[in-house]
Amino acid sequence: MTFDEYQVRAKETDQVPGEGHDQKIVPLLGLAGEAGQLLSEYKKHLRDGDAHRLFNERVAEELGDLLWYVSTVATKFGLQLEDVAAGNIRKTHARWGHEARSATLDLFRFFDDEYSAGERLPRYFEVQISDTVEKGSVKMRAFINGTQVGDPLTDNAYSSDGYRFHDIFHFGFAAGLGWSPVTRKNLGCKRKSNPKTDEVEDGGRATAIEEGLSAIIFDYAKEHQFLEGIKALDYDLLKLIKSNTESLEVGRRSVGDWERTIINAYEVWREVTRGKGGTVVVDLENRRLSHRAA
Repeated sequence: MTFDEYQVRAKETDQVPGEGHDQKIVPLLGLAGEAGQLLSEYKKHLRDGDAHRLFNERVAEELGDLLWYVSTVATKFGLQLEDVAAGNIRKTHARWGHEARSATLDLFRFFDDEYSAGERLPRYFEVQISDTVEKGSVKMRAFINGTQVGDPLTDNAYSSDGYRFHDIFHFGFAAGLGWSPVTRKNLGCKRKSNPKTDEVEDGGRATAIEEGLSAIIFDYAKEHQFLEGIKALDYDLLKLIKSNTESLEVGRRSVGDWERTIINAYEVWREVTRGKGGTVVVDLENRRLSHRAA
């Protein structure tokens, strides 16, 4: 039986047909009630152990009731259960399943593969980061091969929170996603041979999006111990990132790619902030950012 077939058969047994408010609230409440019943069966199993001989049958029954209510809610809201199921599989696979793993080292394609070497993000580079006090202000400076990259940065805040090291996030995006308009600008590898790509993908708007996302992610991380010990990010944050980058080339990266990239970047950020500097190794081929103490 397909989901569509099940939905048709379930609709035949709906005792409150229609799509008005009163007709919708019944199956919604039913979902909550059946979830409670499932938990109740598990409580009995914890209490009675093997004596609860019908446990598996009861679980199957409660799951069936949940499925009926899910199907009926879908019908009330004009949705096809088949489409709902397919959309959920796409979502979960993009983060944890095959699609999340599909951008492995042998399948990963860089957005600038077809451009000349001077217009590609370097596939490997090291950034020396120093943290100094100048005229009472703490500033971060980044150097590649002895040449300063970008401007000296402060926290731009009333209290020190380490945001001056946020270039690490841009390096992280470059390593994990093969994308960073900010890094392209700082390293002088914008794709000027293609005016449209230079304008859209490497231009001011894309740069502003990247900077904005860096600030949003930083605020989120700050509320979550700067991701210390965190293995997964809130899906709402990942959806926000995807919706803001969907029109850009990086829109081809999955939420799983973003999640792993952000967690990796904050691992390095924490080490740099604790050590007040060091060397950040940006390895695009292996899609990793790492830190080496000064």
